[in-house]
Amino acid sequence: MPATPTGPTTDDARTDTAAGSVPCRVVVCRDCCCGTPKVTGVDHAAQTARLRARVPVRISDCLDVCEQANVIVVQPSSEGRAAGARPVWLGLVNDPDATEDIAGWVHAGGPGVVPMPDILDLYTITPPRRG
Repeated sequence: MPATPTGPTTDDARTDTAAGSVPCRVVVCRDCCCGTPKVTGVDHAAQTARLRARVPVRISDCLDVCEQANVIVVQPSSEGRAAGARPVWLGLVNDPDATEDIAGWVHAGGPGVVPMPDILDLYTITPPRRG
């Protein structure tokens, strides 16, 4: 079973409580490696801001895949989960075009609702196992 992001997070995710549904959202790792100068040439604040402009975002502490920094996990909406979707882990998301591809996919519905763009296959990683 894939790991799910855990640990302290800040959550600005919007939910549709009237309908009881939960939207697709992203979890962005921002701890020891992700979101720091260790990953050079990336405007981490701009990446987070761009995602937040289009989709619900949660910021997480370390997701334990530092060698894949910057890590983003796309969590399916309640509709996507009902269709059998699981979280999609993406690593080495250090390019503004990849950020745009992720934001567009999530905004359109994300896992279980809309097929993942083929280009994002390049970023898909295996989540860490937790004991």
